[in-house]
Amino acid sequence: MAKACNRLQRISQVMKKEIAIIVQSEMHDPRLDKIVTVSSIMLSRDLSYAKVFVTFLNDQDEMARIESLRILSSAAGYIRTLLSQTMRLRITPKLRFYHDNSFLEGMRISRLVTNIIKSDQ
Repeated sequence: MAKACNRLQRISQVMKKEIAIIVQSEMHDPRLDKIVTVSSIMLSRDLSYAKVFVTFLNDQDEMARIESLRILSSAAGYIRTLLSQTMRLRITPKLRFYHDNSFLEGMRISRLVTNIIKSDQ
């Protein structure tokens, strides 16, 4: 059982890197002008599905985030095709994109801590 978990972790790390490269260099959609980072990937045990969590670094608008996720979701087949060429897996997972707000939450908490420290001084 431990070997299966290690394999999933290794595959997800490589997949994270490859999807980030594909989104940055291969996708030429002018509507996707934001900096997109792949923060994590959760694979199903049978590798049939992958939840891809992304963050948009220079975007604060909720509607723009939804639109960017829609663009990535519509390009999921293209990304999956390129991914299958680079990773050489028997099954290339179907990709589902989700927004990861942990980066924004971390920034918000950092600002709160900084404000508390400044108010104490």
